[in-house]
Amino acid sequence: MSTLTSTYPRPSSLAQIFVSLVAGSALFFLMLLLLVLGYQVAYLGRIFPGVSVAGVDLSGLTPAQAAVRLQQQLTFPLNGHILLRNGSQAWMATPVELGLVLDSQASVEAAYRVGRAGGLFRRLGEQWRARRQGVLLPPVLLFDQRVAYAALQRLSPLIDQPAQEASFEIQGAEVLARPGQIGRRLDIEATLELLTRQLQRFQDGEVQLVVREEMPEVLDVSAQVEAARRLLSAPLRLVLPNAAEGERAVWTYEPQVIANMLSVRKVKEGDRSQLQLVFDPTLLRQGLESIASEVNRSAENARFYFDDETRQLVLIQSAKSGRTLDVDATIQAINQALIQGEHTVNLVVHETPPAVTDNATAESLGIRELVGSAVTYFYGSSQARIQNIQTAAARFHGVLIAPGETFSMGKVLGDVSLDNGYAEALIIYGGKTIKGVGGGVCQVSTTLFRAVFFAGYPIVERHSHAYRVSYYEQTASGQIDPGLAGLDATVYFPLVDFKFVNDRPYWLLMETYVNVGARRITWKLYSTSDGRQVEWNTSGLLNVVPAPKPRFEPNPDLEAGEIKQVDWAADGADVIITRIVRRAGEVLFQDEFRTHYEPWQAICQFGPGTKNPEKRAKELGLCQNP
Repeated sequence: MSTLTSTYPRPSSLAQIFVSLVAGSALFFLMLLLLVLGYQVAYLGRIFPGVSVAGVDLSGLTPAQAAVRLQQQLTFPLNGHILLRNGSQAWMATPVELGLVLDSQASVEAAYRVGRAGGLFRRLGEQWRARRQGVLLPPVLLFDQRVAYAALQRLSPLIDQPAQEASFEIQGAEVLARPGQIGRRLDIEATLELLTRQLQRFQDGEVQLVVREEMPEVLDVSAQVEAARRLLSAPLRLVLPNAAEGERAVWTYEPQVIANMLSVRKVKEGDRSQLQLVFDPTLLRQGLESIASEVNRSAENARFYFDDETRQLVLIQSAKSGRTLDVDATIQAINQALIQGEHTVNLVVHETPPAVTDNATAESLGIRELVGSAVTYFYGSSQARIQNIQTAAARFHGVLIAPGETFSMGKVLGDVSLDNGYAEALIIYGGKTIKGVGGGVCQVSTTLFRAVFFAGYPIVERHSHAYRVSYYEQTASGQIDPGLAGLDATVYFPLVDFKFVNDRPYWLLMETYVNVGARRITWKLYSTSDGRQVEWNTSGLLNVVPAPKPRFEPNPDLEAGEIKQVDWAADGADVIITRIVRRAGEVLFQDEFRTHYEPWQAICQFGPGTKNPEKRAKELGLCQNP
């Protein structure tokens, strides 16, 4: 019988093996622990192996030793070179001059913290990685941007150049120009950003300065200068379009005059500005307003007379369009021509057509018959006074008044001056009868007043004379009729005017006729009668005040013994005239005209050496009260 032996270990053997394994592991970990502890003890207060800052190995060094080493080997802040460049310009600076310094203490502290931060395994892992692979830390740098900013500011004056505006001016008739220049400015903020990046590299390098160009608003004025020179090369001609024969059509300004009127202004064209040569608006406006006084005119209706036989209108003066110089538009036209270098510019004129043209007919205007007339006499008038009567009356011959229009005698009469054909004659001015231009015009205004009065037209403005004038109370025989007192009217435009209203639905035509031989002026009114009738009454002379005694005064300009009467006596008085205008028995309107005449003194002047001038005047029939 054979015996079987088992190959499995006995329980006691297994226990022994387990104990051995545990003991071996414990021994291994114990040895490892001792090794780790020994490593920690070996580098207690020292930087672990493999740790460097900016390439400087600090393994095994104490923080103090490491700080010394860093200061010795990391000299870039003190000895480095940073080149600041702007094109061909360059400036060298050390990092420390730009505000960069090494913080060796902070750099060492960062190196010392390697392997000593975090949990156990993190620490051991960092220590292992440092020993096996090495840990390269950047240096801790302190960069004071204020220092760098100040350094760049010191460079600014060497780089900055202000933009220069192009300009030009006119001296005499010459145009002087100065070209524009592009400006430059160091952009410190942008440059500081580039500089910061370079210093952080902790190595020598070059930094391109950021320089911005600054464009002037106006860089080039060559075109404007050329235009100005072209303009001043010839006179400027302002032309009146469609000028009639005999009218002034051209106003010429020589280059020197033009130069004095020019100015330079800045104008915006899109996002750019340009200098523009323009006429000084104030000076140009003054010149154009002077031209306007010659150019402007009111529209003038055609003038006619009414042929009593054919009952048709006969043209005596053609109509004229009104004309107004548009000063603002002309200024624009001149400035536009200035830009284009043109020397001839049309004045901008607006025309207004007349209400009545040459082809108007009596039927179209409602003129069918004589509706009013008046006659006054001027016996004893001087030749100058007669000339003034003729001149003033001619202004109204053939004039038409529109339905509903308020007619102003003063506006049609115009300027009473020597230039307009008037002569010097006796006038009432400032409470005296003196010699002045236009004496006799009131003969015309008085005649119109009476024609309008008796034709039944409403009168809105009428002024009497200061004293009774014999001319206005004369009859056809040359006698004085006091019943005509209060039927006079004076005009001294624009202060004193005579106005009435054409209140009929028809045009009113005025005709004036002066018969010098008969010393008579006749005023006719033509329209269409609406059947109105005029009743009037005069109070006669009221509150009569006798004229003062004559006054005699010397006049050294008279001949010896000569006596001359310069003013005539007139009793003062009040007159009230009433008028009632009826149609078909119905009162259309009524009005009252009150007149106050001052008593007037006769005045005689006598030459040097005249004896007893009062007696001499009486012998001659001068200065005798009524």
